[in-house]
Amino acid sequence: MSTILVWGAGAIGGTVGAHLARAGLDVLFVDRAADHVARINEAGLRIVGPVREFTVPGRAVVPHDVQGRFKTVLLCVKAQDTDDAARAIAPHLADDGCIVSVQNGLNELVIAEVVGGARTVGAFVNFGADYMEPGVVMYGGRGAVVVGETDGRVTPRAEKLHEMLQRFDDRAVLTTNIWGYLWAKLAYGAMLFATALTNESMADCFASHAHRPLFTALAREILGVAERAGIKPEPFDGFDPSAYGSDEGAQHSLDALEDHNRRSAKSHSGIWRDIAVRHRKTEADPQLGPIVTTAQRLGGDAPITARLIAMIHEIEDGRRKMAWANLDELARVAQPLT
Repeated sequence: MSTILVWGAGAIGGTVGAHLARAGLDVLFVDRAADHVARINEAGLRIVGPVREFTVPGRAVVPHDVQGRFKTVLLCVKAQDTDDAARAIAPHLADDGCIVSVQNGLNELVIAEVVGGARTVGAFVNFGADYMEPGVVMYGGRGAVVVGETDGRVTPRAEKLHEMLQRFDDRAVLTTNIWGYLWAKLAYGAMLFATALTNESMADCFASHAHRPLFTALAREILGVAERAGIKPEPFDGFDPSAYGSDEGAQHSLDALEDHNRRSAKSHSGIWRDIAVRHRKTEADPQLGPIVTTAQRLGGDAPITARLIAMIHEIEDGRRKMAWANLDELARVAQPLT
């Protein structure tokens, strides 16, 4: 395989790219943080955490220094940066190349608008990782890794990408239903956004029996939108979409999610970290917004998700503090629907 361009060398891109480089693949990292790029070039990219620790020599550039054309691009930026990144990548994408959306959200739709559906591949990841400092990424816990064509076909290209991702995680899956995984992650991701309304860990939030009806209602709302859109959500890492059809099943799923997150060194979500540590906007609009707009397009609504987005913005803007009481407030929106 020719040089793999990893666009975005933070939590996701840094973790995946470092493992691919360690496996002997030729990786070029692209990141807009000049200090991160400089550190990778000077001392390599260091992976820390309980899964494994190593430092791999790396090559990295800032976006405007990218030269040449590439057949495989792993796009690993925040959802809100997808359009700009895809447009910057487009001149460097080979005619028979593809951009693989290794992100959170439905970013494949945005990428396809820029480079075309034929050059867009879907991916789904749920491992725990955080950017710590220039040149250092923490790999906190293993999680699902899935890749698949957006039209559901099994192609030689998808098979090669699957083989590549297995060098990062040998449990990586090749799927014919990537949209099912992406919509399932939207439901789970919304639950993680809800945990970021507090200062508590993800596991502690899922363990709170007082708030489990809220998490259940939120998941059901989003899974219901997916069902109306003709999508069959897929299970992963303790999140079983079919379990939310009953209260008992939802309890079992929340138990599994609590357990999964307790076993990760990443105690809080990336959403919480964006707000509390990095003091920047979250992915609330590009990740959760399409849920609301899809529901409206199908003649319905998603009131819990819509209120969650608004509350996250209030925290981002300093108009609301992180607290358990925020989950109580959101639960009052959900209660009439349960």
